[in-house]
Amino acid sequence: MSTVTSQDGTTIAYTRTGSGPAVILVDGAMCHREFGPAAPLAAELAPHFTVYIYDRRGRGESGDTAPFSVAREVEDLAALIKEAGGTAHVYGISSGAALALEAAKAGLPITKLAVYEFPLVVDDTRPPVPADYTERLDTAIATGKPGTAIKTFMRDGVRVPAPVVFMMRLMPAWPKLKKVAPTLRYDAALFDGGLQSGNPLPEGRWASVSVPTLVMDGGKSPAWMRNGVAALAKAVPGAEHRTIEGQTHMLKPKAVAPVLIDYFNG
Repeated sequence: MSTVTSQDGTTIAYTRTGSGPAVILVDGAMCHREFGPAAPLAAELAPHFTVYIYDRRGRGESGDTAPFSVAREVEDLAALIKEAGGTAHVYGISSGAALALEAAKAGLPITKLAVYEFPLVVDDTRPPVPADYTERLDTAIATGKPGTAIKTFMRDGVRVPAPVVFMMRLMPAWPKLKKVAPTLRYDAALFDGGLQSGNPLPEGRWASVSVPTLVMDGGKSPAWMRNGVAALAKAVPGAEHRTIEGQTHMLKPKAVAPVLIDYFNG
């Protein structure tokens, strides 16, 4: 493990592997270097790139500094890019896609950007995320109920069926999820501005993104997810939209790796 120090003094833990142009992977909700798809994907990409995976603040071995803001997470990514040599390709999945786009909008030196299934709700193909969603997360965390926060995220955020959420509580991974549950508030902040309200995307939200961008979804993902991704592809200037057939939001590293290799090398 290596570390960098973000602008506000927070220590960010990362792992580097491979050789070639720098690629930074940005995780989605509750995932980090030791839990989630980043490490297996890094292994697939390492023969072609120098791959950086990191623990977003509040997760894994990274620190956390109050108060939180999306700008602080952008600064964390900026520190990683500086460590990688000053420029990097960036790939983000789910809320990590939202963060990667915020970084591009802020003007970070990203060479190429790829994002997978930013979970936007732009129409009536699913209920919107409740207006009190973030407040309920805050209350659950403040009262020492991380399991309630995870259930709120799973049921109201990503629409996981109740029986599946119940079974998750019995699995060995549940304590690991509870440990990082406080960071669900950080993911929620990335969707401020009505991005999961069931309304069209705000005009001009990503108009300043000037880096080449690949926007992806899975061919087996639900209509609401794919509709949101299609809308995003239109909202990011010059973005390419690609569907990875046979995939859902639980994207397999071996399915996306060839797409990223081709895109970042091409």
